[in-house]
Amino acid sequence: MRLYLIRHAKAGDRHAWDGPDELRPLSKRGQRQADRIASMLGHLPIERIVTSPFVRCVDTIRPLAVQRGLVAEEHECLAEGHAAGTAIRLLTGLPDHSVACSHGDVIPETIGALQQWYGLQVIGPPDWRKGALWVVERHLNTWVRARAYPPPPSDADAPPVSPLSC
Repeated sequence: MRLYLIRHAKAGDRHAWDGPDELRPLSKRGQRQADRIASMLGHLPIERIVTSPFVRCVDTIRPLAVQRGLVAEEHECLAEGHAAGTAIRLLTGLPDHSVACSHGDVIPETIGALQQWYGLQVIGPPDWRKGALWVVERHLNTWVRARAYPPPPSDADAPPVSPLSC
């Protein structure tokens, strides 16, 4: 069984943003990344999409949700500053081929906790960059392995992203 865990795409500068951080949107480059993430995952049999309620996460996952005709369910436990344990409880209850979008603190803590608590094997180097994708596999009630894939390019003239072969 596979789950896809995405760090939100590039957002505007946190220090230049004049408003609550949870309302900070994606940058134009981040919007292009979000479209490319939808292209990367669009061929997969996605059953459910969950996301942090922060605007940058919702906007990252929206193109995929629209493409698949799914509602991106917002869950506070995926929001910045939340403990890995609550995220793991949510992820454990998701069906195969679900997608979750979260933040640069929650994802590393969640992967680390899965390694410590379940013996999750991380294959290859971790990638914590914005827009990076983790494919996390579980068998029955055990998390077994995970692999990080680099974020899609966000340059306007970058070549199209080839589909993720998972």
